[in-house]
Amino acid sequence: MKNYGRTSLNEFLGERVVYRNLEPADPHLPGLNDLRDTVDIAPGKIPRKSETDYARVIVKLLEQAQELRGIRHTIKRLLFVGDTQLLDGTAFFNICLAGEWPGIAFIGSENAKPASIEVLPNAAGQRLYLANRWAALVDFAGYATSCGFPADESTILILDIDKTALGGRGRNGHVIDRARVQAVQDTVAGLLGAAFDLNAFHTAYDLLNQPEFHPFTADNQDYLAYICLILGSGLYRLEAVVADIREKHLVSFEGFLARVEARVRELPPRLADLHADIYANVQKGDPTPFKSFRRNEYLTTIRCFGQLEDSTPVETLLAQEILVTQEVREIALNWQKQGVLILGLSDKPDEAATPTVELARQGYLPIHQAITHAVGE
Repeated sequence: MKNYGRTSLNEFLGERVVYRNLEPADPHLPGLNDLRDTVDIAPGKIPRKSETDYARVIVKLLEQAQELRGIRHTIKRLLFVGDTQLLDGTAFFNICLAGEWPGIAFIGSENAKPASIEVLPNAAGQRLYLANRWAALVDFAGYATSCGFPADESTILILDIDKTALGGRGRNGHVIDRARVQAVQDTVAGLLGAAFDLNAFHTAYDLLNQPEFHPFTADNQDYLAYICLILGSGLYRLEAVVADIREKHLVSFEGFLARVEARVRELPPRLADLHADIYANVQKGDPTPFKSFRRNEYLTTIRCFGQLEDSTPVETLLAQEILVTQEVREIALNWQKQGVLILGLSDKPDEAATPTVELARQGYLPIHQAITHAVGE
């Protein structure tokens, strides 16, 4: 591994970045609220990355971006780079379907096994190119060309951000995870004060964050942070909640929220007020209802960008900083020079990816503009 110096996602994405709320950082591009009537999405609903409504919004946004850059060529094909076969693969297939585009997606995740590549076609002709090395992006570029996917002005490249362009999965993604867990801990500890029990918190978080409980938590960190807070307050015991989940007496986060609502008078006033806010946000369909947690996540995340000296050993950079994945950077810059339109997608909530107005005045930046080191093979 080598340190390729300091950079940011802005180098190759500019402001063509979309976080969870589907409102692009580039003010010239239409967002979800501009497109609701066009794509027939109900007010208040924010589709998630794996949903077909999400894909329809992204297609309209890409078509507008193509038009705004003055390109006469229509979009003819899609290239995609992500890190998870299920989530990114589903988003890729949906976008291809919504845009009626052929596509090839690179899905990378490094591991200790010998380097390998597997190509999986689907019935519609789209292909997933699965690799366990980010360095395989060099071969992927050649493969795309051989399949009739030239890097030109008719080609779109979508880059997943989390654990792909930033913190490549299997290489550096653990730093992103650690920042999120620290944010949950800081939020819960701040709200519980002297009643906070660090060991009890980690026991609850580590258990309920397992795939076994994803049907209950919806794999939503806002929900998990809230559950840990309520458990820490003593209103419910972890053992009792786990037993109810496993026995199917408690099957959803909404069910847990309703239980707390029924006993809200037993909570301290500060927690009762917070519960009321989260309860109202969930009722509105907000997928990011725990706003204070996500603002803490922004702070714990941004502190992992570029804080070490340039002379720091690569092993230390990989362990402590959130890094730009050099192989992703290189392929993006190469294709950008050839006319490819690039869009960055992140499922990170806007509150966890961009500073508040006050923090922005202090010089804090959105994560796509934050300077950090780029590391790769």
